Formats: sequence, structure tokens, C-alpha cells
Amino acid sequence: MIKILFIFFFSFIFLYSQTNITGKEIFKKYCWGCHHETSMAFGPPFSQIAKNRTSAQIMAHIFDPKSSYKSLGYKRSVMPAFDLTQEEYEAIISYIYSYKKE
Repeated sequence: MIKILFIFFFSFIFLYSQTNITGKEIFKKYCWGCHHETSMAFGPPFSQIAKNRTSAQIMAHIFDPKSSYKSLGYKRSVMPAFDLTQEEYEAIISYIYSYKKE
């Protein structure tokens, strides 16, 4: 019985730590190659995205950039689509908005 509780406890800790990902971690994993937080890189900086886009627009563009780039004013899109969890979408959008300048 103690073994089962021990396994359950550590499984829960492992799974929880895997799903509690931060926006910064998502940025480093998926975005950093093309976007920087405050300066122009291959893609626009997060400060510009946060200033000009709603969270719904950001989510749509991350999910399917090929169908949303024209409505956002881009002539083309080379950004790949990302299949994130709802928690990951919320974390990266919050991280992007943390760079919004008032």
C-alpha cells in the first residue's frame, strides 16, 4: 500500500510539474528563434505584438498562421503552426502581454 501511495504521489508531482509551464519557457522553446521580447528579429517583437493584437488574434496566429496573416496586415507568413494546450496558449499570451507598453 505504501508503494502505491509513493508511486501515485511522485507521478502526480511529475505530471503537475510538466503541465505547469511558464510563458517564458514556451517562448524559449518555440518563439525565440524568430521573435525577441523588445527588439525586431525575423518576426516582430512581443512589445509590438502586445500593442497591436488582441489575445484572440495572437492565439489564432499561433494556432494557424497561414489563415490569419492577411487579416493581421502581413504580406506573407513563414511562421509554423503550433499545437499548444490551452494552458500553454494562456501562458504565452500572458508573457507576450507582459511586454505591452502603455
